[in-house]
Amino acid sequence: MRSPFGTTATPGSGAPQRFSPSSPSYDLAGKNKVVTVDGMKVKLQIWDTAGQERFRSVTHAYYRDAQALLLLYDITNKSSFDNIRAWLTEIHEYAQKDVVIMLLGNKADVSRERVVRSEDGETLAREYGVPFMETSAKTGMNVELAFLAIARELKHRAGRQQANEPSFQIHDYVESQKKQPSCCPFV
Repeated sequence: MRSPFGTTATPGSGAPQRFSPSSPSYDLAGKNKVVTVDGMKVKLQIWDTAGQERFRSVTHAYYRDAQALLLLYDITNKSSFDNIRAWLTEIHEYAQKDVVIMLLGNKADVSRERVVRSEDGETLAREYGVPFMETSAKTGMNVELAFLAIARELKHRAGRQQANEPSFQIHDYVESQKKQPSCCPFV
C-alpha cells in the first residue's frame, strides 16, 4: 500500500547501515526509508545535509515541503548543540506551521566523550515543545524509534486512524517507548 504522506527532511541524520566513522556525509543525500505503522507502509523521503553551511540556501526549499524534521546534534560537540536554536529559528521561518519536529542527541554510544548533557537536550526540547531522545547512528539505538514516532504522528495527522483508535500523542509515545526494556541501552 502506498503511503499518503509527503517528504520528511532530516538535516544531519544518517541511517545506521550507512554509518562509517571514517567517511562522514558531505553531500546532500536523499534516501528513502519505509516503516510500517499499524500495518500500513509509510515511505519517508529523507534529505541529509549534515548541518553544513553550504546547504543552508537549499534547506529553505526543503523546509517548505517537509512534513517532519529530525534535528540532530552531536552529544560530543557543543557547537552542534548550540546551532540547534538557529536551525529551529529557520524552521519556524520557512517550514509549514504544522511541521513535526523531533530533537535527537546523536552518538549516545560514546557517552564517555559527552559534552552535552542529556538534561540540556531535554530542556531545549521542552522549550520548543518537541519530543527528544538520544540516538546512536553507529549502533542503531533509537534510530528506528525516531522514524516510527514521526511516521505514527504523520499517520495520525493524516486522519487515517480508525474512529475507535485513541488519539496519538508523539511526546507520550516517545516517552513510553524509551521506558521499554529493549530501548535506550546507553541512556
